[in-house]
Amino acid sequence: MLKGNGENDKVSQLRVSDNQIGFVEPIADILKNLSPAVHGHVIQLDKNIIGFFLIDTSYSSNYEFCETGSIGLRSFFIDHRYQGHGFGKQVTQLLRDYLAPNYPNNHSVYLTVNCKNPAAKHCYEQGGFVDTQELYHGGDFGPQHILKLNLDETQR
Repeated sequence: MLKGNGENDKVSQLRVSDNQIGFVEPIADILKNLSPAVHGHVIQLDKNIIGFFLIDTSYSSNYEFCETGSIGLRSFFIDHRYQGHGFGKQVTQLLRDYLAPNYPNNHSVYLTVNCKNPAAKHCYEQGGFVDTQELYHGGDFGPQHILKLNLDETQR
């Protein structure tokens, strides 16, 4: 989770690659979403912050497709300097084990990924997310696939 001003300064320096602009907001805009219900999480490699994501605990209240008792994954990205090394795939594969104990009252995680971003969709699917076969049409950059990851041990 995001802690302290020094960490905030490092996070504020994160950037997406040019081909991801439009799929992920600039980090300054992402950080404006932090609240008691929306938690920032840093992705670290050794002592370097290489990425970031938000967990939205109120996601099911804001999106009809999200089941009650679920959380939302938003604004997930790896900094442009660390892309192309498989870190996104590694992190998505670790998400279930990271989120389940940190959000024990939630049984699943939902996210949307733009239909024009098949590489990101593939990355999430490699991490265990499943396409619900429904589309979300409320995004600013076109239709989005709705993906779900079960956190509950019995639903894996």
